[in-house]
Amino acid sequence: MSFSTVLSAAIEGLNVELIQVEADVSNGLPVFHMVGYLSSEVKEAGERVRTAIRNSGYDFPPKRTVINLSPATMRKRGSSFDLPIAAAVLSSLGQISLPDEEKCLVIGELGLDGSVRKVKGVLPAVMAAKERAIGRCIVPAENEAEGKLVKGMQVTGVRDLIEAVEALNCGMMSGYKKKRTEGQGFLEETASDQAGALGRSGVSGENDAVGQADEKIPDFSDIRGQENVKRAAEIAVSGRHNLLMIGPPGSGKSMTARCIAGILPPLSQEESLEITKIYSVAGMLDEKEPLIRSRPFREVHHTATRAALIGGGAVPRPGEISLAHRGVLFLDELPEFKKSVLEVLRQPLEKRSIQISRVYGNYNFPADFILVGAMNPCPCGCYPDLEKCTCTPAQIQMYLSRISRPFLDRIDLCVEAPRVKYEDLTGEKREESSSEIQKRVSFAWEIQKERYRGSGIISNAMLDVNDLKRYCELDSSENKLMERAFSVMGLTARTYHRIIKTARTIADLDGEEKIREKHLKEAIGYRVIDDRYWRS
Repeated sequence: MSFSTVLSAAIEGLNVELIQVEADVSNGLPVFHMVGYLSSEVKEAGERVRTAIRNSGYDFPPKRTVINLSPATMRKRGSSFDLPIAAAVLSSLGQISLPDEEKCLVIGELGLDGSVRKVKGVLPAVMAAKERAIGRCIVPAENEAEGKLVKGMQVTGVRDLIEAVEALNCGMMSGYKKKRTEGQGFLEETASDQAGALGRSGVSGENDAVGQADEKIPDFSDIRGQENVKRAAEIAVSGRHNLLMIGPPGSGKSMTARCIAGILPPLSQEESLEITKIYSVAGMLDEKEPLIRSRPFREVHHTATRAALIGGGAVPRPGEISLAHRGVLFLDELPEFKKSVLEVLRQPLEKRSIQISRVYGNYNFPADFILVGAMNPCPCGCYPDLEKCTCTPAQIQMYLSRISRPFLDRIDLCVEAPRVKYEDLTGEKREESSSEIQKRVSFAWEIQKERYRGSGIISNAMLDVNDLKRYCELDSSENKLMERAFSVMGLTARTYHRIIKTARTIADLDGEEKIREKHLKEAIGYRVIDDRYWRS
């Protein structure tokens, strides 16, 4: 055989495109020519593949070798095509016997010694292979646990080119297992072995919930006082609303934000795989425990660039807002961020996704997160205490103006964190723990899950104008209250709708079907603070 084809995959954002790696080895001038709209790193694969084949002990006669990666209209990037190119060449040379009726996806980078190295995006590639009825995947050994998160797929991790050839030549077997000890090849593996491995990974059950990771998370019981701030945090998480805390240094804003990670309900199986897929593309998965078991909590430093926050680059990859998908994005010292960086968050906060356009195509990354921000009221942190504040009105105005009104309108709850009192620090009052608050949050999530079942909505924060009319109907007294608030506070249409959505969450926490005046008054109270600072 002089011509052969091996199936591989290319990652474009979070999307996967199957690639046909074609090899033709024939008589002629000894060249190794690669075509198919290739980037420079893919073109370099020629040298790696030829050297790896020779160093693995296989014959590579001096013949004309042509490699084509199809479709030719799609740009190919990365080093993950090394292994499928080597497999296609060896198949053309008769070293590998690939049955025509069997479909197998191959992905991996090669070292010059023939070793197979870890690559990004194995999980989405294996998931795409399953969707396209491909039964087997050959991946680097370091990515094997990641690939086996997909149920019903036969995934084999290989450490070097020799093991890859053995795995491909054993393709007609129903299953096989590698023995990691030296001198042993591939032995048979039963379906129950793979099912057991999947069960241990925590995703075998159809409705299994994935628990929180064993990380050290501060507890709300450690925060003394600040009841209004804790309440706002509970409401924000219960409805997946955005939260802004304003207060002097040392008032507990940052600690409160970090405590939020402890009241987030556990991930479902579907959410866990969705987040793991994003981290796989970003190359941020743990080799031994690849499954993301807890909701992300991403704390971003104020020196972050726009690309770091929303994603991008020459080869677009997920940014912090996508890594915080289904979790929390915490921006401490909010006014210290460049204004242009904060402004790029406005669209993702509305659309819950980010689209990045490049010459080679458009890339869409999910960004459904809870934004939690913290800031001082002025450069010195003491405003509005005029006895202690050393800032001039112009300095305060310039500091606060770094947060634009359009950005502020996308915040559902603004709460003030006052300076902690001495009696709160030394008192014996028992503070609620995170586990107690989490029970109420989970209760509110279940109510929303049942209310919006089949609608594509998962939280109150996702309601649009038409949904508000259906799920947040107000009686006459509540309408009059909102009419007065709209006039007195100078609300925009966006802030008006966000107050109603927040009130809907407060009503859910109270277990009430109808939104009452007390719920609206509390929700309005979380908009008063931006009036106090930004309109004073």
